Amino acid sequence: MALLAVLNAFFLCTRATVVLLTGNEPLTILPLTSEMEEAAVKAHYKVCDRLKLEKKQRRMCRRDPGVAETLMEAISMSALECQYQFRFERWNCTLEGRYRASLLKRGFKETAFLYAISSAGLTHAMAKACSAGRMERCTCDEAPDLENREAWQWGGCGDNLKYSNKFVKEFLGRKPNKDLRARVDFHNNLVGMKVIKAGVETTCKCHGVSGSCTVRTCWRQLSPFHEIGKQLKQKYETSLKVGSTTNEATGEGDISPPKKSIPGHSDQIPRTTDLVYIDDSPSFCLMSRYSPGTSGRKCYKDKNCDSICCGRGHNTQSRVVTRPCQCQVRWCCYVECKQCTQREEVYTCKD
Repeated sequence: MALLAVLNAFFLCTRATVVLLTGNEPLTILPLTSEMEEAAVKAHYKVCDRLKLEKKQRRMCRRDPGVAETLMEAISMSALECQYQFRFERWNCTLEGRYRASLLKRGFKETAFLYAISSAGLTHAMAKACSAGRMERCTCDEAPDLENREAWQWGGCGDNLKYSNKFVKEFLGRKPNKDLRARVDFHNNLVGMKVIKAGVETTCKCHGVSGSCTVRTCWRQLSPFHEIGKQLKQKYETSLKVGSTTNEATGEGDISPPKKSIPGHSDQIPRTTDLVYIDDSPSFCLMSRYSPGTSGRKCYKDKNCDSICCGRGHNTQSRVVTRPCQCQVRWCCYVECKQCTQREEVYTCKD
């Protein structure tokens, strides 16, 4: 429950101001005064405490000033990507209030996606924070300081996935043995991390006189997080319902297909890259403890109105809008547009 506890705390801390760095800030030449350092440490500890982490996680958060900011950035990025991937679905990743708390208590396929996107988000954000120089305990690679400086000079600073994976695995804790729900959550966390690892690409840059490639610098780069979200959404669509069995050799619990065959569900043995769940999802059509339902939701007539309106039909509203059109670039240096007025129809689900 580690990452989702952070997710839960994130929405309770929206009033906190967290400054996210870009990695392009100038280096501080003069040392901070003792008063400034003490104030920075106190602010950092305060953010860690506000996240309501477990004891070990709070210790990991406090030991590096960049961790708290990276955690907040990861959860924000994960939540936004979830909302984007499910924008056309009945469940559109509604994560506020009682809906979030109720959803996280159940083992739905939507919960499986949340665990995977959260672990992926933290892995991605931590690797990027290392390469951007925002962490004290990691850099762009494991090389000596001189080589690191050369990497910065050439722009060949790779995303530190090795450190990121190590940190996230320690942050999540050990694999649980007995409780099925805990094992399923842990499995889905690992799926998110594996999607990040599978998307690593090697980028190279040539250096030499007149464009010759006498020296080549290469570094590893993560896929854009939007691509990670897209892949996890595909895994959500093919997720598998599972049950529990006991491994006779080790005595530990294993994830397996349900003991009873379920119509419409595959008896396929889940792979380590499959998202898995244990509870069938509600329809999300009507307001419940898990979602506000789809009443009044905007839909797209030829795309998803039939699906998300759950057979209740939709209302059509006509309105006049004015938008920039026929834009042209003028020398120098602005864009000139006309204002075009048109009538458009907006569709919303009936109650």
